[in-house]
Amino acid sequence: MTYTIILKVDWKKPESSKIKAAAEVILRGGLVAFPTETVYGLGANAMNENAVKRIYEAKKRPLDNPIIVHVASKREIIQLTKEIPLKAEKLMKTFWPGPLTLVLNASNKVPKATTGGLGTVAVRMPNHKVALSLIKKSRVPIAAPSANLSGNPSPTIAEHVKKDLYGRIEMILDGGSTNIGLESTVLDLTVDPPQILRPGGVSYEELLKVLEKVEVHPDVLAEKRVSLDKVPSPGMKHRHYAPKAEMILVEGTVEATVKKVQQIVNFHMRNGKKVGILATDETESLYNADVVKSMGTRADISMVARNLFRLLREFDEEEVEIIVAEGLPFEGLGLAVMNRLRKASGYKIMKVS
Repeated sequence: MTYTIILKVDWKKPESSKIKAAAEVILRGGLVAFPTETVYGLGANAMNENAVKRIYEAKKRPLDNPIIVHVASKREIIQLTKEIPLKAEKLMKTFWPGPLTLVLNASNKVPKATTGGLGTVAVRMPNHKVALSLIKKSRVPIAAPSANLSGNPSPTIAEHVKKDLYGRIEMILDGGSTNIGLESTVLDLTVDPPQILRPGGVSYEELLKVLEKVEVHPDVLAEKRVSLDKVPSPGMKHRHYAPKAEMILVEGTVEATVKKVQQIVNFHMRNGKKVGILATDETESLYNADVVKSMGTRADISMVARNLFRLLREFDEEEVEIIVAEGLPFEGLGLAVMNRLRKASGYKIMKVS
């Protein structure tokens, strides 16, 4: 068992002594969980293969699942990739620092553990002072998937990290709640047109304002598990974002969804199950179940995104056995939310109209 140090850090003005302590852990080959604007990441020196392998071990992560590399400046990308295409330059100028990860052709310097055995590397610059300070102080790119046990909902507060990884990593930097609550968008620039491998904090619509054409990988909108030989991005092949409870997702008009959700809940409650509903502000009062939680208002999907993973973890804490969730529109950030909900449900999807 590893002794885990937890340091509270000011996310607006990170204390240099605490950042220095975390950077020393990184440079020794250790693991540090830290906040970003999306979710908490579990960081290691991206250029140290043994350190990166420890991420897989701590998270119980499949070895073919690539890890996103976090940088604090564009200069750091030079050692990670063979070339920076013009499209990448345009996207970096528009969205960095921010929740956009770019998949580029990897240089020979990047360890295979970091790329998941692929010839590509996923890179982003986080928009969070703690994350950027840690990367700068470490003076190395930091490989960092979400700081949770593999398959669990991603952590949006340090307590989630502690619950999953305490005793498995050296340090947790507690910088409070994350802002976006969903992982970054992953965009593959090694194909033409560029392809969204994972929707996230930067929407399809926003990308289209910068690029002439963008495609969405079939896995993003899949209604059943897609068979993939290679995993070009985190969140594609393996079970992700899932609570311990069985989850059913109902998609359709609001009125039809509410009716079907209550029918499913009634059936399972009659069979002695503890049932929870993942609702919205507009529908929360219409339901009767053991536990009803609202993701937020349908008028503000960013609020829904911010709350989603926290609520899934709360259902687990309340020992709910079955969760019935409302579907949402796929526009904007809704695409990312629905991608996570479908995967969290294991593709148990019921369509109504």
